[in-house]
Amino acid sequence: MSILAIDAGTTGVTAVVVTEQGTVAGKGYQEFHQHFPRPGWVEHAPEEIWQATLEATRQVLAAYAGPPLRAVGITNQRETVMLWDRETLAAPRRAIVWQDRRTAGICTRLREAGHEDRVSELSGLRLDPYFSGTKLTWLAENEPHTWALVESGRYAVGTVDSYLVARMSRGTWHVTDVSNASRTLLFDLATGDWSPELCDLFGVPRAALPELVPSWGELGRTDPSAFCGLDLPVCGIAGDQQSALFGQTCFDVGDSKCTYGTGSFILTNTGPTLRRSPAGLLSTAAWRSPDGTLTYANEGSIFVTGAAVQWLRDGLQIVGSAAETEAVAASVPDSQGVVFVPALTGLGAPHWDPHARGLIIGLTRGTSRAHLVRATLEAIAFEVRDVLDTMEIGTAALRVDGGASANNLLCQIQADQIGVPVERPRIVETTALGAAFLAGLGAGVWESTDELRATWALDRRFEPGSDRAAADAAYARWVEAVGRSRGWAD
Repeated sequence: MSILAIDAGTTGVTAVVVTEQGTVAGKGYQEFHQHFPRPGWVEHAPEEIWQATLEATRQVLAAYAGPPLRAVGITNQRETVMLWDRETLAAPRRAIVWQDRRTAGICTRLREAGHEDRVSELSGLRLDPYFSGTKLTWLAENEPHTWALVESGRYAVGTVDSYLVARMSRGTWHVTDVSNASRTLLFDLATGDWSPELCDLFGVPRAALPELVPSWGELGRTDPSAFCGLDLPVCGIAGDQQSALFGQTCFDVGDSKCTYGTGSFILTNTGPTLRRSPAGLLSTAAWRSPDGTLTYANEGSIFVTGAAVQWLRDGLQIVGSAAETEAVAASVPDSQGVVFVPALTGLGAPHWDPHARGLIIGLTRGTSRAHLVRATLEAIAFEVRDVLDTMEIGTAALRVDGGASANNLLCQIQADQIGVPVERPRIVETTALGAAFLAGLGAGVWESTDELRATWALDRRFEPGSDRAAADAAYARWVEAVGRSRGWAD
């Protein structure tokens, strides 16, 4: 038996088939368009996400010739919110993406009204445009005619996972799991349920929100007329970063991973006990088992890492592909003093400054594109060090995944910066793998997490270099540059 996993990311949808041995037997991928209607605004068309999901699934089904599929698992970009008509499934407007900064003023207003401590106490999060709740407040305040149909029950509110389940099932199911719910500012971490107090604060009707279901089990079912002829149970749901934590088999307290995607996200498993995170980090739900046990995590969320490489490719057009960056950056021994702060949508953890903007400093007549590309890879490693220094993970190895983890130079720079080994698994598509693992548990393909742990295999281990002084000096320049980037758009 095999599992179909759908990974609906920020820039595209990946569909993979995962075997009982935990190997990838087929893959499909389809990008979708990014909409930037104003500076700092980021939107996605829900229908484009759905069509990308269908195309990626068609690709993998055409390439796969193994045993019958047993179930579907879904993982998705988190915090992005969308509305859709419960009957027609059409979306009345584009989704507001997690990177969107339009609600900075709402966050400031709520903070000045004294709400941040209570919001943090209940949700484990902070008042930042990153999260879903203020996006919904913005919709209510700026698009009242649309919002009236939310309040009347005609429009559903959800995250990308909820939308995909609705489309796959022709509107039969409106569900989400705790890992996605815990990113909305509307979820009470202690009770494990939607918070009436937070729903009231952000003006979101509880009836519009999805039903909360476990992270694995039989959570819904696809309709073959809607989803590529497939009649399968949906047996796993998780937000992308929690899914990657699961895919990296970080099942023990203290296990940590870093996913290099559009942004980078460092999660540490904190077990069944809710641990309030240190300054600059978030407390979040990792997953909930069918028996109701909630596993928590601490998280450091970095908004722009892989997106900075994408900007080099599409914005500046100084590289032809992301894969090219390794060779270009390796053509010079260092960045020649150039520092790039990729605060292209503000700064996330541990700074949390929505008004920060991107900065490149240290340019001279001798600066080449290779120096800028290397500075970009270094920036990714510096941003991760910012978070890990706050987490204080000690000497344990850091497991990495995501597209950029294939870059050997980045992994080595990362190890040099954090001073601990970096471990890359053979399968770096661990976000999709986590969704498959969850669905496989829910469908009985695997009986326990111990079986899943046995599937993890090391590809390469990067040991930190011995020159700590040079690494620390480079990091000190980074810290100074970050300070200069902050508050620029205030």
